Amino acid sequence: QVQLVESGGGLVQPGGSLRLTCATSGFTFSNYRMNWYRQAPGKEREAVAGIATVGGSTNYADSVKGRFTISRDSGKNTVYLQMNSLKPEDTAVYYCNARSDLLQRSYWGQGTQVTVSS
Repeated sequence: QVQLVESGGGLVQPGGSLRLTCATSGFTFSNYRMNWYRQAPGKEREAVAGIATVGGSTNYADSVKGRFTISRDSGKNTVYLQMNSLKPEDTAVYYCNARSDLLQRSYWGQGTQVTVSS
């Protein structure tokens, strides 16, 4: 059974930091690109960061570049999103995604709430 479980969200002041965790199981982690998306109230879902399979090239939305870092731990089948210098506009539900273009499969977690407010 495929599972992607996000954790680490919460309430933080502007300028603060959070680290999100996505623990996965039920699929071959090394064969999937891992991504973080977010969706703010009244907004469309937005791609935030992605990291390739083993080798680990990364990309980021312009809005988070230089502030967020995505990483993956192949031994734990886990992906992280380190978020620094948080801004109120970062407030959203953050979702973990696993994608295989070869297999034409994509899996999603349930999301974790991040709220940046003073």
